[in-house]
Amino acid sequence: MKTKIQELRKKNKISQEELAQAVGVTRQTITSIEREKYTASLVLAYKISKYFKLSIEEVFDFSDVEEI
Repeated sequence: MKTKIQELRKKNKISQEELAQAVGVTRQTITSIEREKYTASLVLAYKISKYFKLSIEEVFDFSDVEEI
C-alpha cells in the first residue's frame, strides 16, 4: 500500500526513529511501511495519521484495495 509517510516525515523534519517511538513501533516497521513491504494495521495507521494531524485517507492510499 502506498503512503505519504516518507514525504510527511521529510516535510516535518522527523526521522523514522522519532516517528516509530511516537507511535510505538520499531524504526524497521516504519521503513517497511514506507517501502510498501508491510501494510500497517488499522490501529497503527490511525496512530500515524493522528501524529501528523491528518485523516487516514490523507496518509494512506487505498486505491489498490478491492471494494466489496
